[in-house]
Amino acid sequence: MPPPFQRHVFVCTNRRPDGHPKGCCATKGADEVRAAFKEELDKRGVKGRMRANAAGCLDTCSFGVSVVVYPEGTWYGGVKVEDVPEIVEQHLMQGRPVERLLMPFSRKEKAEG
Repeated sequence: MPPPFQRHVFVCTNRRPDGHPKGCCATKGADEVRAAFKEELDKRGVKGRMRANAAGCLDTCSFGVSVVVYPEGTWYGGVKVEDVPEIVEQHLMQGRPVERLLMPFSRKEKAEG
């Protein structure tokens, strides 16, 4: 069994029916965001130490595309493909969350901590 990942990225790829009031991450580009994370991690040679996975509903689709990074439990919202290199470089590689993309409750925890 491989060791635990240094960082594990979960991208919500949940799909709700058209017209659902909460919306869904799938229609906001979740599959493309997940693919971008996988490509970026592979390009940087950290595959095996860090991983990006599709997640079912994270119950934050109103913020979509929703992404959570563990072990920190840092939540990002409104993530686009063009944000992925910045998240990988700044957060996954250097350990500093990308403040502008943090969900409101992640900002609050950060301020209190």
